[in-house]
Amino acid sequence: MVDQEQNVIAHLEELRKRLIITVIAFILFFIVGFIYVEEIYQWLVKDFDEKLMVLGPSDILWIYFMLATVVSVAATIPVFAFQLWLFVKPALLPREIKTTLSYIPALFLLFVGGLAFGYFIIFPMVLDFLLGLSNGMFVTNFTADKYFRFLLNMTLPFGILFELPVVTMFLTSIGIVNPYVLQKLRKYAYFVLVVIAICITPPDFVSDFLVTIPLLLLYEISISLSKFVFKRKQKRDTLIQEELLEEEGLDK
Repeated sequence: MVDQEQNVIAHLEELRKRLIITVIAFILFFIVGFIYVEEIYQWLVKDFDEKLMVLGPSDILWIYFMLATVVSVAATIPVFAFQLWLFVKPALLPREIKTTLSYIPALFLLFVGGLAFGYFIIFPMVLDFLLGLSNGMFVTNFTADKYFRFLLNMTLPFGILFELPVVTMFLTSIGIVNPYVLQKLRKYAYFVLVVIAICITPPDFVSDFLVTIPLLLLYEISISLSKFVFKRKQKRDTLIQEELLEEEGLDK
């Protein structure tokens, strides 16, 4: 009982250490993003013809914090993934250690890829549709706060969703999920993804279709990758059991 309590305390201490490192990394990246927020701002609005407004001094500070936070989140993802890997590393087999480590750069690249998909495809499509609805009836003045909130709503969800394949592979490799569970949940997952696509796109079939198909493909890719990892894991487990049985036979 005492040993179990000590193990729990040790695990909590290790988790606390990993979380502290992640928070420190987030703060450092936030500071860097805050320093370069003007360059980030200019890049984001370079293709936007309208001049953004602010309604008060606090809005300026809010824009700084918003943009710096996005930069910090994106940059902290590999740090968080590495700290998570270090936390679960003692429970992994030697072969699994190297395999799961390779997921870390993929997490970052897929997150950035999701942001790019949202920014270059979904955001302009939705913005053009909404501006087209005005049809000269309204004066379109944009506040910086509303503009960037809208931009984040069109990009961040895709950054998160695009990480689904790698997260699924990692969870499969440590035995938390398997492809058969994902297949059973397919119809529910499809429903959720379709609802997400409909909620974040203009109310026309083409836009819904353009967003829904990539999301469904992501889920199917996740199942396929989970199968691949699951089969490799089963083969390794079988080989380990056979080696243990051979060792026991030799001992006898």
